[in-house]
Amino acid sequence: MGVYTFVCRSAGGGEWTAKQHSGEMEASAATPYELQRRLVAAASAADSASGVQSSFSMVTPSSAVFQVIVGGGAMMVSGGGGGGAAAAASGGAAAEAPKEEKKEEEKEESDDDMGFSLFD
Repeated sequence: MGVYTFVCRSAGGGEWTAKQHSGEMEASAATPYELQRRLVAAASAADSASGVQSSFSMVTPSSAVFQVIVGGGAMMVSGGGGGGAAAAASGGAAAEAPKEEKKEEEKEESDDDMGFSLFD
């Protein structure tokens, strides 16, 4: 599993550049989206593990932090807090969803039982 963190900056002309925080990877592109695509491709090429997760966070209008996580398997399927750690601890097996209890529907009482009707 590899974690790649990039500092991204936009020059005045709109060109975005990125440099790896602790490494030598660099990339540049015309848009932040294209820059992200190039960085994911570069990180995937450097780490042969399967599964890629990325996070792009704007810091200012002209700078951002981009992180690419390659590998990690079960952590990629987590939808929220703590689910990935539980799945990883169980060897990647998906956690079973709790079974819903069947509730019997209450029968509505009809107005006939009360001996009067609101529309009489």
